Amino acid sequence: MVVTGGSSGIGLATVKLALAEGANVAFCARGADRLNRVRDDLAAAYGEARLLAKAFSVLEPEANTVFAQEVCARFGGCDALITNAGQGRVSTFADTSDTDWRDELELKIFSQLHPIRAFQDQLRASGTGSVTAVNSLLAYQPEPHMVCTSAARAGVQNLLKSLATELAPDIRVNSILIGLVDSQQWQRRFEARPDQSQSREAWFRDLAIKKNIPLQRLGHAAEAARALLFLSSPAASYVTGAKLELSGGVSRFI
Repeated sequence: MVVTGGSSGIGLATVKLALAEGANVAFCARGADRLNRVRDDLAAAYGEARLLAKAFSVLEPEANTVFAQEVCARFGGCDALITNAGQGRVSTFADTSDTDWRDELELKIFSQLHPIRAFQDQLRASGTGSVTAVNSLLAYQPEPHMVCTSAARAGVQNLLKSLATELAPDIRVNSILIGLVDSQQWQRRFEARPDQSQSREAWFRDLAIKKNIPLQRLGHAAEAARALLFLSSPAASYVTGAKLELSGGVSRFI
């Protein structure tokens, strides 16, 4: 299995779960220091032989190609690709510059295209190849303070649907749609809360209620990882072009 953006959050949770299930895992991320620390911890827990970690930007096509070659040399190929790179941009239409638009669209679209292009031959040859993307509920339910990211996420979802047809029957293509997931970003906001006496549990519950999440909590990275492993596994062998929502029920579309 290959996971992009694998040194933190949902990506790291997916790497850990895949290793726990017995898979060989290659993962990448931009930050070399953090990636190397994570790799050392995982190697101590699961063994160096089952891991390959490489620091680079998935926006660099040649770096993706080299990574794919290293994965093939190390593990003999790739049968599942999890595309997880990319963060959200907080901005309205009025305060998003042309440069911001270009950067956001490039990040969201090409963080899919470059890894998929690099690994498609290995995925096709595996006989059980799958691509599973981490996308956002914003693709279907845009927020006014995230106009640029919402539009880019919608474009990604359209791309994935097209690829599910074009790459079939050899490669399945699916996605998960994430709502609010507990992350380092939300931890920082909790630490900066006005009422420092408020517990973490109470603060996050209030946040979920404010955001109208029916389950009254944020999601956990491990919950997303379980969904990703299911969609990328032979257990989902007749599933392609599908999306699985993990949002605590906050979506308003049918």
